[in-house]
Amino acid sequence: MTTISNTAPRQRLTLLLNDEILEPAFVALTLIGIVTGLILEGSGAPESIILAVHLATYFFGGFYAVRAIIEALRHWSIEVDLLMVLAALGAGYLGDFTEGAILLFLFSLSNVLQAYAMRRTEQAITALMQLRPDTVTVHRDGRELDLPVEAVQVGDVIVLRPGDRVPLDGVIERGSGTFDESALTGESMPVQKGPGMAVLAGTLNQTGALEVRVTKPASESTLARIITMVSEAQARKARSQSFLEYFEQRYAIGVIVAVILFILAVPALTGADFADTFYRGMVLLTVASPCALVISVPASLLSAIAAGARRGVLFKGGVHIEELSKVRVIAFDKTGTLTFGKPTMTDLVPMNGVDEADLLAIVARAEQPSEHPIARAILQAAEERGITVAPPEQFTAVTGMGVRAMWEGVETLVGSPRLFAEAGVVVPPELSARADELMAQGRGSVLFVRRGEQWLGLVAVMDRERPDAAQRIAELRAAGIERIVMLTGDNPQVAEAMARRLGVDEVHAGLLPADKLRIVEQLRQRYGGVAMVGDGVNDAPALAAATVGIAMGAAGTDAALETADLVLMRDDLSAITYALRLSRRTQRVVWQNITFALAVVVVLVTTTLTVGVPLPLGVVGHEGSTIIVVLLYRYWRRARSSGSATVTGLNSPSQMVCTASA
Repeated sequence: MTTISNTAPRQRLTLLLNDEILEPAFVALTLIGIVTGLILEGSGAPESIILAVHLATYFFGGFYAVRAIIEALRHWSIEVDLLMVLAALGAGYLGDFTEGAILLFLFSLSNVLQAYAMRRTEQAITALMQLRPDTVTVHRDGRELDLPVEAVQVGDVIVLRPGDRVPLDGVIERGSGTFDESALTGESMPVQKGPGMAVLAGTLNQTGALEVRVTKPASESTLARIITMVSEAQARKARSQSFLEYFEQRYAIGVIVAVILFILAVPALTGADFADTFYRGMVLLTVASPCALVISVPASLLSAIAAGARRGVLFKGGVHIEELSKVRVIAFDKTGTLTFGKPTMTDLVPMNGVDEADLLAIVARAEQPSEHPIARAILQAAEERGITVAPPEQFTAVTGMGVRAMWEGVETLVGSPRLFAEAGVVVPPELSARADELMAQGRGSVLFVRRGEQWLGLVAVMDRERPDAAQRIAELRAAGIERIVMLTGDNPQVAEAMARRLGVDEVHAGLLPADKLRIVEQLRQRYGGVAMVGDGVNDAPALAAATVGIAMGAAGTDAALETADLVLMRDDLSAITYALRLSRRTQRVVWQNITFALAVVVVLVTTTLTVGVPLPLGVVGHEGSTIIVVLLYRYWRRARSSGSATVTGLNSPSQMVCTASA
């Protein structure tokens, strides 16, 4: 009992001291202080009481600004809050406490509204964290135990019932059901899964009672990695954002110095009244504040990152949004992007007295240890024909060429002509001619098979292209992409036939990973911005060399989450067009915000120096417009939610100006 009674007050105190609650309360107290001060002044109350009310109003209105200033000064930097506080103090020095309090009220109110709007754009992380349940039912020692997620170990078997969220990554051991994966991938259609299939933390089990064996601890699940990545992305700055933060420091110092010179020089040179000049200097401090300019970029980028995350499009930082907007050329790795990445065997061509079953058995044994999609297709064909496959005694995968395997003291080679050229073996002309015929017929990639000194025949494996690939490529052109390039290790004939069907401009076939890297670098030299779309594993060098590396269909793929600059969680080419349009619209909004912020500063400064502006009016001009557009933020978010905008997350300049102008 003692523990409970001691803990509860602490929790309540922590809640009360939360800035999200306390800061709006201080803003309300500031307004109350302004109204109270005006009433007291009108009623002829004692000066001491009026002064006490003004000081209390200044305390509440300037508390968070002063706290930010102190924190900045500890790191030898200057916050734009300093300009506002100095202006308010200057107004108080002249006896215009009410005007200074109005300045602090409007400034602190705009900060509260801006913080609220920014929190709305950061809710992607909160929403993701809510996808993981706190407890999970585990089978241990013949019993079902409810344990915290963090206490579950790799290898434990967890129980999933209809309606349960998957707490951890795992593989289904028993049962089947449909899973809603939209929270991670953005794909609205449920996915049917059964024994042996992987399930991801954060997805929803819609039907079926299942048992799932955990494959990753809570800290390493796909959901945890996505949360980390989105969080880091929001902290990673674009070049324009970094420049503006660098500019802010020097600009703020410049404004302070310019105002001091203005206050000292104008009365000395023109004989103007010092009090009037000082007052005008305080107005200049207010209207010249660059806070709207500085916040405009991060607000736009954070909104874009959050919008993308809701659609399964994960940017690893604002810099990649900025870079993607400049992309003019997109290079696709063929397998797994323009095709499904799940090839099937189409033909067996035995020779020298070998029958089809023997040829398939030899090829399957040679490929048995390989994880390559072609190997998986051959092994699946062998399984369907009832062929039992034993592993070879020795095995070597030759990247981009094929495999070398040995058993019973005899070496078997399965692969492209380059594999045999490297081994010093000449492919018979009649075998090459037959392979050319198969490829001309569109039968897919052709593998040559040789065991010992004997040629055994050919195996053709084909990967089906995505039915919507041609349409998606056309959409990319409509979105402003000037050139589409295909990079593949496949045979040139197969690649060129597919390129013609899909409308690809340029084909490079028969490539190794190093060749893809070289071609991406050449494309960057020729065209500038280049995006590379791949699977995040074999294409890692090319992804790293591109202006923006894009891993597609990366749900649950650790390598893809680590390698690329932009991760598309679902296997959908339309997500690339979405990401491209989102990045370009974001950049347009960024520059609209910058232009708007600069225009406001120029107009207000010019007006202050010429006709003069009262301090409250200067505050309204600088902060009042901010408040109006921030209030519009909710409207635009609702319009976005109920509308059918092509790019979710950004609707109009007004929406982003509102988050930009605090």
